[in-house]
Amino acid sequence: MLPLDHTFHHNGQSVAWGCLGEGDPIVLIHGFPWSAQAWRAVVPWLARHHAVYYFDMIGCGQSEKFDGQDVSPGVQGDLLAALFEHWGLERPTVVGHDFGGLAALRGYFLHGLRYARLILMDAVAVLPSGSPFFAHVRDHEAAFAGMPAYAHEALFRAYAQQAAARPLHEEAFQTYAAPWRGEVGQAAFYRQIAQSDIRCIEELMPRYGATACPVDLVWGERDTFIPVAQGEQLAGLLNARSFTRVPGAGHIVQEDAPEAVVAAVLG
Repeated sequence: MLPLDHTFHHNGQSVAWGCLGEGDPIVLIHGFPWSAQAWRAVVPWLARHHAVYYFDMIGCGQSEKFDGQDVSPGVQGDLLAALFEHWGLERPTVVGHDFGGLAALRGYFLHGLRYARLILMDAVAVLPSGSPFFAHVRDHEAAFAGMPAYAHEALFRAYAQQAAARPLHEEAFQTYAAPWRGEVGQAAFYRQIAQSDIRCIEELMPRYGATACPVDLVWGERDTFIPVAQGEQLAGLLNARSFTRVPGAGHIVQEDAPEAVVAAVLG
């Protein structure tokens, strides 16, 4: 497990983060419903030659969770900008997966952050976005948050497995499920879904275009959440340098093919 032994206070709430290694900095941004632990098989290899920063986004993992919390994609972009200032980073390499990719793009196009290189993995970044399940949760958040624990556990297991092309190891499932258990965690899980507002993508897409840094995209060939076609569309909108399909990988590439992630970042 990755150590998240530091705490950053952002707008009155605590955010857990960690850093391993020394050298040119790399920032890893996880997606939903994952946490910084999504990078646990990747960080040791990157940290051999880089200072690798990772964190749990607001309302995720070991970061603080509470009723009424704003966990929208816009807030996550604000957090990234604040962390850059806290860490004293100017042009790190940034890797964003899923909603972490959206946070990285918002950081660049809306907050003026600058990167040495941007790697987007199965990113939530173009429309249409959101599944019927997400829409249903938005309409009935309280009902989902109040489900019996066993029903929530079964739903989360099915959701997490759908993100992977291969059967998830029990260790992986327990790692991802733990922060979303209990009264606080279960409510936080459905809060994240209910606040996944597509307006955060709508306001960003018109800004897409050539960037001042190389952009590389990595996509699980068997991603059923965000199909490869949407990744190729995003690559075109950003004038990306490369688009790599990962055979045999689904949406959570870090689990299906961590070696491909390492190769993409170090390549």
